[in-house]
Amino acid sequence: MANMNTPWTEYMEPFKIADNLYFVGCYAASSHLITTSEGHILIDTGYPQNLYQVIDNIYKLGFNPHDIKYIVHSHGHYDHLGGTKALVELTGAKTFIGADDREYANGTLDLTWAKELGFEYYEAFEPDVLLHDGDVIRLGEVEITTLSTPGHTPGTMSFFFNTTYEGKTYRVGTHGGVGPNSMMTWFLNQYGLSFDCREKFLAGLERLKGEKVDIFIGNHVWNNDTKGRYERMMAGEKNPFIDPEEWGKFLDRCKNNLLTQLKKEEEESNKSY
Repeated sequence: MANMNTPWTEYMEPFKIADNLYFVGCYAASSHLITTSEGHILIDTGYPQNLYQVIDNIYKLGFNPHDIKYIVHSHGHYDHLGGTKALVELTGAKTFIGADDREYANGTLDLTWAKELGFEYYEAFEPDVLLHDGDVIRLGEVEITTLSTPGHTPGTMSFFFNTTYEGKTYRVGTHGGVGPNSMMTWFLNQYGLSFDCREKFLAGLERLKGEKVDIFIGNHVWNNDTKGRYERMMAGEKNPFIDPEEWGKFLDRCKNNLLTQLKKEEEESNKSY
């Protein structure tokens, strides 16, 4: 796992995943660039402390950050939207986020996990577009279908779109947020949040099993072993990101991870009596 107190130390080399899809983030938080003929889409900006790395990575790949037209957020946590305000000021890009995470982004609700990660959320912004289940984001030849998958946050959105690689079309998919941290009893009690987020999260996992995904990208590198797959690619393996079996395995891991954490929490609670 990343060192959350010093995310700027978690540098990763940017690289191409498919014809118009690139990893431009760092180990602490993933960012992906989708290029189109009418400008570019960035999925998640990461920590504000890492924004200079994201910008530099985009330049390293031969693209201009000023060509970013849309910034699309997986959910409203600090490590995914912290760099957005500054990037919007630089580029004028339009921002998108799940409707139920609007108050996370604009600072109305102190639920971005900034202080839990050791920071303060000074970078609040008002989103331009509030996403709902089934919305489609269009730019150039790219269409991103958005599916509501609450649990990690109320407005967590998962994204699906087509890309090409070596003349073939592949479906890309990403779950917007799977960490059980924001579904633990201590956090829900601290902020007076509903425990039904757990049921919603599990229902979302089942729903996403129906989505065909050839290339799975994570909003953290440990979701899909981004670093390991990149190293395999650099070692000569033919695109290890094309793996139609990984999506279902990942969803199963997410389910088991939450259930394991909840069981552990229950056992620890019973010990205290």
